[in-house]
Amino acid sequence: MTHEAEGANPLLEPWGGPFEAPPFERLSVTHFRPAFEAALGEARAEIAAIAANSGAPTFTNTIEALERGGRTLDKVANVFFNLAGADSSPEIEAIEREIAPVLARHRNEIYLNAALYQRIAGLYEARETLGLDPEQARVLERYHVAFSRAGAGLPDAARTRLAEIGERLAVLGAQFGQNVLADEKAYTLVLEAADDLAGLPDWLVAAAARAAEDRGLAGKHVITLGRSSIEPFLQYSARRDLREKAFRAWAARGEQEGPTDNRAVASEIVRLRGERARLLGFESFAHYRLADTMAKTPQAARDLLDSVWTPALAQAAREEAALQAMIAEEGGNFKVAPWDWRYYAEKRRKAEFDLDENATKPYLQLDKMIEAAFYAANRLFGLTFAERRDIPLHHPDARSFTVFERNGAPVALFIGDYFARPSKHSGAWMNAFRVQEKLDGEVLPIVVNVLNFARAGEGSPSLLSFDDARTLFHEFGHALHGMLSNVTYPLLSGTNVSTDFVEFPSQVYENWLEQPEMLRRFARHYVTDEPMPEPLLEKLLLARRFNQGFATIEYTASALVDLDLHLTVPEDEVDVVAFEKKRLEQLGMPEAIIMRHRTPHFQHIFSGGGYAAGYYSYLWSEVLDADGFEAFAESGDIFQPQLAEKLHDHVYSAGNTRDPEAAYIGFRGRAPEPKALLLKRGLVDADSEEAK
Repeated sequence: MTHEAEGANPLLEPWGGPFEAPPFERLSVTHFRPAFEAALGEARAEIAAIAANSGAPTFTNTIEALERGGRTLDKVANVFFNLAGADSSPEIEAIEREIAPVLARHRNEIYLNAALYQRIAGLYEARETLGLDPEQARVLERYHVAFSRAGAGLPDAARTRLAEIGERLAVLGAQFGQNVLADEKAYTLVLEAADDLAGLPDWLVAAAARAAEDRGLAGKHVITLGRSSIEPFLQYSARRDLREKAFRAWAARGEQEGPTDNRAVASEIVRLRGERARLLGFESFAHYRLADTMAKTPQAARDLLDSVWTPALAQAAREEAALQAMIAEEGGNFKVAPWDWRYYAEKRRKAEFDLDENATKPYLQLDKMIEAAFYAANRLFGLTFAERRDIPLHHPDARSFTVFERNGAPVALFIGDYFARPSKHSGAWMNAFRVQEKLDGEVLPIVVNVLNFARAGEGSPSLLSFDDARTLFHEFGHALHGMLSNVTYPLLSGTNVSTDFVEFPSQVYENWLEQPEMLRRFARHYVTDEPMPEPLLEKLLLARRFNQGFATIEYTASALVDLDLHLTVPEDEVDVVAFEKKRLEQLGMPEAIIMRHRTPHFQHIFSGGGYAAGYYSYLWSEVLDADGFEAFAESGDIFQPQLAEKLHDHVYSAGNTRDPEAAYIGFRGRAPEPKALLLKRGLVDADSEEAK
């Protein structure tokens, strides 16, 4: 982006370039405040006109009018919040803090508008007489649910308080995410001496050198708190003292005394969510949140989490005993600690499977894994991808591709932003600069994947771990859900589905990476271009279930704490760290494992709250993905055309046009069976009673 605004505001003009993509070459941070102000004014006028319409409510003058409203605001907000996550700055963070409550207020003006609600409620009551097609009936139903769940039908005092809560939560959510980013940016482990690099593979040394250069420390090596840096350091560093130092900083994000302390922020968020839920007539925020999901109730989510917790705990205990034995064999007299687990697990993987991640990484080039994700989309759905360099993007690292369907027509623009940098929030996600719709003609989506892979040294290709490659496929599965959307109404487009269904298209897509047919084609050495040797490929696939006790415990503990925290109904502030500690003790959490996301930096549930009381959704969707991919495996063809067509029609292209259970059954022909999940994670044997 440029640094100074010049002339007219490009955010408010028609975008006439290729794909009508945002004109980043003309944008300045200074454009956002006036653009938001103008777009909000336009959107408020549109909403006021719908609510004040003197004519009897119709589907056209109410529901379709709502769907057409706020398009300029959507355009501005989509650009801004993509930048706030992927390429932030102090200026952008300041605007984010300002605009978050303003946008929340605007949302309240819509969803707590009694006159609007009466129009929608009247249409909903008469829905059987309106002659609606199935998609129109679905969009009306979803609007009725959204307004009802927002509290539009409540008395004035309750609606006023709900509006206040919504604005405050928006401020707190933005603050929470910015605090985590600040802690991550502030910390670097500088490796000064040669011994500080002990055990680190060449690729990690090169990445640490590049990270040092990026921070003005040329000639040194830096480990950051980004997962692509800290996790491999914990996996390979022979320096136990440095592992502990880095791990403690990683675990303490958001829990430092001072301006970035998230403990009080999270506490207030939990209290306000509980108050909101009670105002809306629910027992707790968890009950409120899950009422509109596949799970329906907190108990259903807990039952699933409990079903994996016990076998995972037993598996983790076996894994820990094996690690402790390795320590003893080396002459160590210490108990395995959280900063030891990854290091000794890697040693154990090498010993038990003769598999060293350093041996597989040269075969997992980033560009080849991108190519593999595109190839699977081609075989399944007929998509092709053509890179283009004529579209200015939000950062020089980003790449764009026109996506074509079988008949050669463009279907989407895909943007990949793959490398970690200080201005980018940690994690991996899919977002959109524009969603698909065809209310007033075909609008093609612009979808972006944002990841945080370590950049290689100059002139070298970036190499991925197998987990990195799986993350790439996961996020691309989300991208496909957005790009293949084929609906009329924006409200139902792409990934606008319940949280415990939205992960199904992404998680099921991961399965294609793990197939020998795919790895033989795309896992090629970055120097020789030779395919991964068959013995190494076999070891890689055999080791897929390795360390799954650990992986399942760190995830499930996070999901259980999230769920139980949102089942509380605190009148006063709750000590979220004390709650976390007590709940983990009750669960029997192993001392050598911590939650994948500790509460003070749990951005899934506090930074915007998209997964609040819903982090269980990954496991819920994994039931669907394990069971769903089994259909392809049973067919003997991982690209079986009829199954791929059903997956496309009922899931990837359908958006939220149907109930998720019906969508899954439409694809699979029956409801999901959870046994495939336990088998996939290796938590039961194929011959066990649980698997039958």
